[in-house]
Amino acid sequence: MGKIVGGFLVPHDPVMFVAPEAPAEDIRKRMWGAFDSCAERLAALNASSVVIIGADHYFNFGTGCLPQYIIGTGDVDGPLDVLPGLKRQIIPASEKLAGFIADHGHANGFDWAVARAFTVDHAVAIPDRLIVDPVRARGQSIGTIPVYIAAGVDPFIKMKRAIELGGAIKAAVEAMPDDERVVVIGSGGISHWVGTPEMGKVNEAFDQEIMDYACTGNLTAIQGLSDDYILENGGNGGMEIRQWAVAMGAMPGARGEIIDYAPVREWVTGLGFVQLFA
Repeated sequence: MGKIVGGFLVPHDPVMFVAPEAPAEDIRKRMWGAFDSCAERLAALNASSVVIIGADHYFNFGTGCLPQYIIGTGDVDGPLDVLPGLKRQIIPASEKLAGFIADHGHANGFDWAVARAFTVDHAVAIPDRLIVDPVRARGQSIGTIPVYIAAGVDPFIKMKRAIELGGAIKAAVEAMPDDERVVVIGSGGISHWVGTPEMGKVNEAFDQEIMDYACTGNLTAIQGLSDDYILENGGNGGMEIRQWAVAMGAMPGARGEIIDYAPVREWVTGLGFVQLFA
């Protein structure tokens, strides 16, 4: 029987790779170090698989195909959008569990779109490279399951459905007959404005609000956030808190701990790192 043993809520900021020296040195060290701390904590959980929930940035999907949610069940590699220091490579997958999650969903009211081969973008590749790969380098075998939700491209998945999707992942993992130890990673956010006149703005109050919901496991509050509120206070990039909601939905009742946070305007994002405890 499978079990979700922990979770992380982290950013996937590509500007960290494009302009690594832009912020002050102490901020740089703290933010890169926060990823290192996540890797250390992941290693302690003895996970066999991670489910990384991301959102597309018009690399994988566009106006011709906009799935509300999709899971990669076969070969995985990436990122498609290669960055300095983040080259495209094979990502070890967890194909059996991914296929089981999709099949379980199809039998229980969650009609997953399925990618039998998936080249992910930086939303999945960054946490995989910075959090999961260091644990693999220690000799632990961990397969990655990529999940993408409609948080970067309108029409956005409803927040309620995002939380329910997390619950569907949890139900599938627990129905899996194999002894899987699964960690969920919500990848995105927090406040940032992308390609708009406000780009570079960070709203610390919004970021703290979302981290508070994560730390207290307040699914009701995060579900109650309207798109208009998120867009006004967290920017179009703030819509990515849906990935956090999926991870929280997979761990109902879980409490969290802030690993680190900084409003890094040079990297155009409020960077928040939270661990969720099973």
